[in-house]
Amino acid sequence: MPDVLLQPHSAPLGIAFYEGDAFPAEYRGDAFVTLHGSWNRGKPTGYKVVRLPMQDGRPTAAYQDFMTGFILSDHELWGRPVGVTVGGDGALYVSEDASGTVWRVRAAK
Repeated sequence: MPDVLLQPHSAPLGIAFYEGDAFPAEYRGDAFVTLHGSWNRGKPTGYKVVRLPMQDGRPTAAYQDFMTGFILSDHELWGRPVGVTVGGDGALYVSEDASGTVWRVRAAK
């Protein structure tokens, strides 16, 4: 049995383990995964960044949507997340290849 079940055709591409301080303390040690998305389905899947909460260094078997909104309709997409990393400022940096954008993501103050 896999540690975390993701929907088929979601296409996980990037992963980063969070050790920064731009998000609440409970995010430390969690993983962020980019789901590039399906290209061959009538109803798109993926196209988001998810957070994998960890406990004692192991996934809790569930994931939470973290960064969504890339699907505009069944036939129109706004972006396709590819890579994710944690910057020295503690923010997440997420790249996507539909428009070549890199997003800087941090908690609102």
